[in-house]
Amino acid sequence: MKKTIFITGLVVAAIAVMQAKDPVIAPSYAWKMLPPLGLREPSTIDTTLYNYAQESVPSAVSSAYATTGNLGAAGQNMIFFDREPMGEFFFKDALYAWLPSLSTHKFYNTRIPMTLLSYNTGGGKENVQDRLKTTFSGNVNKKAQIGAMIDYIYSKGSYDYQATKDLIWGLSGSYMGDRYEMQAFLNHWNMLGQENGGITDDLYITDPAQLQAGQNKIEPKAIPTNLTGAFNRVVGAQFYVNNAYKVGFWKEEEIDDSTTVETFVPVSSFIWTLDYKSGRHTFKNKVASERDYWENTYLNLDGTDDHTKYWSLTNTLGVSLLEEFNKFAKFGAAAFVTHEIRSYTQTTDTIDRLPSLPEGLSPYPVNKVPESAKQNLLWVGGQLTKQYGSLLTYEATARFGLIGDVVGDLDIDGSVSTRFKLLGDSVTITGYGRFRNEAAPYLMNHYVSNHFIWDNDFGKTRSFRVGGRLSIPHTGTFLTAGVENIQNYIYFNKNCMPVQHGGSVQIFSATLNQDLSFGPFNWNNKVTYQTSSEQDIIPLPKLAIYSNMFLSFKVARVLDVQLGVDCDYYTKYKAPGYQPATMTFYNQDEIDCGGYPFMNAYVNMKLSKTRFYVMFSHFNQGMTSNNYFSMPHYPLNPRKFQIGLSIDFAN
Repeated sequence: MKKTIFITGLVVAAIAVMQAKDPVIAPSYAWKMLPPLGLREPSTIDTTLYNYAQESVPSAVSSAYATTGNLGAAGQNMIFFDREPMGEFFFKDALYAWLPSLSTHKFYNTRIPMTLLSYNTGGGKENVQDRLKTTFSGNVNKKAQIGAMIDYIYSKGSYDYQATKDLIWGLSGSYMGDRYEMQAFLNHWNMLGQENGGITDDLYITDPAQLQAGQNKIEPKAIPTNLTGAFNRVVGAQFYVNNAYKVGFWKEEEIDDSTTVETFVPVSSFIWTLDYKSGRHTFKNKVASERDYWENTYLNLDGTDDHTKYWSLTNTLGVSLLEEFNKFAKFGAAAFVTHEIRSYTQTTDTIDRLPSLPEGLSPYPVNKVPESAKQNLLWVGGQLTKQYGSLLTYEATARFGLIGDVVGDLDIDGSVSTRFKLLGDSVTITGYGRFRNEAAPYLMNHYVSNHFIWDNDFGKTRSFRVGGRLSIPHTGTFLTAGVENIQNYIYFNKNCMPVQHGGSVQIFSATLNQDLSFGPFNWNNKVTYQTSSEQDIIPLPKLAIYSNMFLSFKVARVLDVQLGVDCDYYTKYKAPGYQPATMTFYNQDEIDCGGYPFMNAYVNMKLSKTRFYVMFSHFNQGMTSNNYFSMPHYPLNPRKFQIGLSIDFAN
């Protein structure tokens, strides 16, 4: 009843928005902030019709996505070049698709206040899936802006004991003055998810008749799971503020014969960036009998109550010579120093090192892991940029570790782009490269919990990636290709323990995006080929395809419609397993996943500033094979009817 009232209210608001006349205003725009010195990169405002419905399908995060199944739950991108590196607080990595970050945060300049409100829902009472998102931005004046956002996911899941309840909120603001600039945000998240450990037997999906005396159908909620009382909670925040004070001179410009204006021309800037992050992970399971799911139990036979906390405070001071303050300044240059403090607190190690342990407890494999630890780290670096120019732009950033565990660390990242005309359109070619020689995160070396304890001395991981991108908008062609060599790669083995591969692994990846259009008919395709020289170290599907066939047309000249069918498909490979106690993905060598097309039928519509959709996700379930697993023992969601509504309020 409450959901019906809420949807009705949104529909009424949508009708009001449709009837309102658009005010005459300057165009809105958005940007992202680039670390460590706050350079701005143009971005987009998400009000497009295309594929609006797909954000409600968990597996649609990527054309090859290993997921536990539910919206807002753990998953790993299996397109290697799209995967983020391991973080200092690795529990966040499994939730990366749902969490805000510096790389995804957007600032808006909307001239007048803007509110983007969307609500998506699907399923019935037992497997409801709801998501409410809102983004607000408003300008105090032409220089200052404030913003806020909320993202709430509540999903019971299609299978038992996999519910999620995620709340993410944030505040942001910016000031772009002649001399002083500030960009800041505060994001907070509280991610709560039940862990079912996967279903007890894959035959409940692939061939239920074998387990049910010939009965060939079973309700997803009736399938037994390995765990019934376990859950993970990840709570965290990030406060990021970038300040820049510019020095320069005032230049008088003549508008016409009788009018002149003074314009401030910045020459250099002094920059201070503060970045505070915090994280807290809790894993609980009070069902004592379920400890048999794990090979080892170290601290408590009656249940698990693991806690790991982390915070870091980073300060970066920099000075830069700005680009284009005169005709000879063809590029910008900067130098900076970064200091970071990291703090870790873990579950207390209560085991006495005795010759014999209490019955049932596993032998303790390592020395005592300290309950708390701090790291003091220092880097120096430089940046070279050219952001303006019709033919050539480039960016290169390098930093070198001087103090703490990062001594000898080296991180170099750069790209160069050129544009030229072809067939009346602009073609862009970009080359990029990256070299990293980095120390292992603290928690990969030292970790203690009820079921997993390790004390490692991993060496630095070295990686070198080089590649290029080709963009031809006129033909709808986008091609990327690259190769990476990784030495001393850290991964989780089949025992769910972190290990370091002593040799090298080479990854090659190439992705072609090709959009085809014939009148109202459209066929968009994304094909990724990737190969790993060591599939037992970095397992990857060799071929991943996303194909989207749809009709695009108008009804009564006012209603935009996208009517189509899309499909995710990737080839079979030894997909990673998932360990709920640590929220990590581990290598296994027994079960193949993939080779299954996951298809959705949908209608996306847009009327004025209102978008809405109707979707029948996974409509092809049972039409071919039933082997719809993206990870061992974690089936994808069965078919589900879903709807959604989004309104762009211009206040």
